Amino acid sequence: MPINSFLYPAPSTPTFAYNVANSLRFNDGSSDNLVRTNASATNNTKYTLSAWVKRSTLGTNQSLLYNWYDGSSHAYIFFATDDKLAIYDQLSGTDNINMKTSAVFRDVSAWYHIVVAVDTTESTQADRVKVYINGVEDPIGTRSAQPGSSASLGMKTNSLSNYMAISSFVNNSSTYLDGYICEYVYIDGQALAHTDLGEFDSDSPTIWKPKDVSGLTFGNNGFYLDFEDSSSLGNDAAGSNNFSVNNLTAIDQSTDTCTNNFATFNGALGYNSTIVLAEGNLKGTTGSTHEALTQSIFSSIGVTQGKWYAEFKVTTNSNHSLVGISADMESDADGSSGSAYSFIYLGQGLGYYGSNGKIFHTNSDTQMTYGSAVSNNDIVGVALDVDNQEVYFSINGTFQNSGNPASGSSKTGGVVNEGARNIFSTGTGTLFFVVADHDRDSTCAIEANFGGGSVSAISSGNSDANGYGNFEYSVPSGYYSLCTKNLAEFG
Repeated sequence: MPINSFLYPAPSTPTFAYNVANSLRFNDGSSDNLVRTNASATNNTKYTLSAWVKRSTLGTNQSLLYNWYDGSSHAYIFFATDDKLAIYDQLSGTDNINMKTSAVFRDVSAWYHIVVAVDTTESTQADRVKVYINGVEDPIGTRSAQPGSSASLGMKTNSLSNYMAISSFVNNSSTYLDGYICEYVYIDGQALAHTDLGEFDSDSPTIWKPKDVSGLTFGNNGFYLDFEDSSSLGNDAAGSNNFSVNNLTAIDQSTDTCTNNFATFNGALGYNSTIVLAEGNLKGTTGSTHEALTQSIFSSIGVTQGKWYAEFKVTTNSNHSLVGISADMESDADGSSGSAYSFIYLGQGLGYYGSNGKIFHTNSDTQMTYGSAVSNNDIVGVALDVDNQEVYFSINGTFQNSGNPASGSSKTGGVVNEGARNIFSTGTGTLFFVVADHDRDSTCAIEANFGGGSVSAISSGNSDANGYGNFEYSVPSGYYSLCTKNLAEFG
């Protein structure tokens, strides 16, 4: 569930006048980062950082911005192990800033807008560092060090040998970011108001949305990263302060942004004690130790109406892989919360069983003959028709059981949903895409593509009728990718 949404409202489904096209996906396991050498600072007492961030992994140190001169002069802004935002600045061995936000950032389904504005010339010491989260000022929970009047900053050390990095501390390899960034702005020489960088929606006044920043003055060291050029992901759209790109490629460019939020996997949903998520929560991998219980992971967005499509690439098939739909993410039909069996055994979900292509369902291991077995690197397509209460599965673009997702109420070739195994009449009423590994005895790895981005390259490229999503195979007529713009219209 959203964290601190009552204080820091997160964007959901408004219609944005200004749309952000792309984000960049960082995977901490791949040592992704952007690095450049600084120019001379415009002003050594003022700066503004603005970034929209969607986190994937929690509970580790993850760098948002790092500036390095030497061991006694440096600065960094990062997510700490307690999931708060930490701001630190040291110059010539003296701490100027050592602070942490009150807010925690634990909602992996939401985009956060973070603004850090520093101006050491402010007369009131408490006003010299300000942090805004989704348009609301954070009260700053910890202030171990605050800047003195007109103090020079380690973030702004005037040296051409200065290094600035996004997604890691240059001298610490354990601080890589895991998640997505878009609309990344650094202003050198000004402490801007947060309203220069975003605004509340006039029709939905609790919704904070981005503003066009292209007309701002960025300063000598300033930059604007829009990630729109997949061949030059470190390109500075505001000038020439480009970044060198390390371990990031065109596949890491995503259309999952602060103005159109796509589903990913959510590690807090499902029974996933051994599932390891990676690649912006689009890849789940189980271990190989035998366990008779089902391990499952759910989409970050659930639906109650409409028609939805997603693809799942089974890169490593354990013969017990399952791809499907669940009607409940927290409790079983017997009321026992968080059990491993909620997906399969007690009528809360159904899955396409990789080893034999059957539909795996209900409390007696019921398997219904349906389609073909799944091989490594096969892509399982799932078409969920909530309106007509049906589910269809495809293998590499061919719908199984002669299924026709566009057949509507006739439900041609769909999964039989009736009686105790009707997922549309169980659970919470909200349906989630889900993958699982049942009775696992070997590694299983599955990559999800909800349309916002993929882990593996897409050779063909297919969008839904609204132009959203990028899928390997054609989206069935009337079906849509799972993103907030489509939810606003159909969900």
